[in-house]
Amino acid sequence: MATSWLVYRLSQSSVELGLVNFVGQIPLVILMPVAGVLVDRWDLKRTLMGTQILSMIQSALLAILVITNVISIPMIFILSAFQGLVNSFDMPARQSFVYSIIEHPSDLSNAIALNSSVFNAARLIGPAIAGIIIAAFGEGICFAIDAVSYLAVIWAFTVMKTPKREVKVSSEHLLADLLTGLRYVTNFPPILAILLLTATIGFAGMPYMVLMPVFAKEILHGNAATLGLLTGSAGLGALLGGILLASRKSVLGLGRVMVVAGVCFSLSLIGFSLSKTIVVSCLFLAIIGFSMINLMASANTIIQTVVDDDKRGRVMSLFALSFMGMIPFGSICTGLIATPDRLGPSTTVTIGAIACLFGIIIFAFTLPKLRGHVRPIYIRRGIIQDLTPNRPDVM
Repeated sequence: MATSWLVYRLSQSSVELGLVNFVGQIPLVILMPVAGVLVDRWDLKRTLMGTQILSMIQSALLAILVITNVISIPMIFILSAFQGLVNSFDMPARQSFVYSIIEHPSDLSNAIALNSSVFNAARLIGPAIAGIIIAAFGEGICFAIDAVSYLAVIWAFTVMKTPKREVKVSSEHLLADLLTGLRYVTNFPPILAILLLTATIGFAGMPYMVLMPVFAKEILHGNAATLGLLTGSAGLGALLGGILLASRKSVLGLGRVMVVAGVCFSLSLIGFSLSKTIVVSCLFLAIIGFSMINLMASANTIIQTVVDDDKRGRVMSLFALSFMGMIPFGSICTGLIATPDRLGPSTTVTIGAIACLFGIIIFAFTLPKLRGHVRPIYIRRGIIQDLTPNRPDVM
């Protein structure tokens, strides 16, 4: 949030907001597939400790540059790209790490949902605090607090006792391993369908976040505290959504959850784009956050449940790429067409929401066929025992 507000304060441009987001996310597009191959070969815990240390350094540099008042847009570009580089390895390692510390596969959906709940609790509290801090002290203090917070994460990894993971050293070349992962995904319809849907959401739906400073300042006539309230509302909805998903007792039926959540996300995004008051905007953002966490956590759980263990890192990197990797392209397009002399922010977000809705409808029509591919895997892994074909609750 501090980065978005800083960029908008320095540039007063939605185009610059889109560009900074693009620069921060484009390393994921380039490196994520290769990172997934390496994550399958590396020790997950050590990899994650390394990414946390590098992220701490990035935040500390931002804090120093802002506090000393020498920060500029090009500097933000460079540091955003560096963080994107780190995230390329952090995301697939983090997703695989969650699975590696779960003893029983039946607990996977609860673990992923709880992980999302913790994340979104921070996402709820963080922006609310950030809005107050930015208004009182500026963005630099936010970056400083962020840098210090990584010490807690690094300490947690040092004391965490994790099961010994057998790292298989592949005899294949890096490119051969990458192509194996790509072929696996393209030949497995359930994973491919989920990746296509999350790519649509990432490209057309999520760039609304890039325009949040514009909505806060230009449409709702607020300030940094208003931006914090808007972002916090989405975080609150996501937190409640994660808690609800964590209460589920099984992975069965998550495909239907994705469809319902996707429809709610799209319609609420349209409502937010048309809102002119803070209260209504916050209400729609809460529903957006609630729906998004249900959609993405359900997709994550289905993939983690059906994927082969030796390809987990590669597939999870492609999952993160399909979502996070599409956001920069959506952001750059959104920033370019959301200017006042073109479509404007409201119309731009509405068009993106309609595109997401079409993607959800297509996924819903393919769901019965996808269940046929998932069902044998669920039986083999002991998730279901019912041999009745085409059970509607399988996925």
